[in-house]
Amino acid sequence: MVIIRLYATLPQKTEVQIFGRQILRSGTSVGAHYREAQRAKSNADFISKIEGGLQELEETDYWLELLGESNISSKERLSPLRKETDEQLAVFVSIVNKAKSRRKLKKTSLIFFVVRLVRINPSSFILVFISSDSMHPSSLRLRT
Repeated sequence: MVIIRLYATLPQKTEVQIFGRQILRSGTSVGAHYREAQRAKSNADFISKIEGGLQELEETDYWLELLGESNISSKERLSPLRKETDEQLAVFVSIVNKAKSRRKLKKTSLIFFVVRLVRINPSSFILVFISSDSMHPSSLRLRT
């Protein structure tokens, strides 16, 4: 909402409105990306949508910086917006990193399927199993 109020208060000069429209578009699309991520179909889709929001945050920060550097708006006025943008960037980066680490954890998890347990003698067994990473039978000798 702060981005929308900023846009509404900008001077009506053409060059200023170009900055304003860019800030309005990128600043409001962050929320849209976040909303889309909440309905993602997979972890990869979730990461992609959050990363899209990150790109929009970076673009918003860029346009806010240009607005301040060109003296269209005072740096003091833009400072809270830039601070909020930085905070949101940190949150989105944290979300992406956590989602990516969860994806890596799932990839390294092995699942074992027991195929057969064979008694060799009263105190020993051979366990034949298949692991999810190779899907080739392996065996392990167990003693009781």
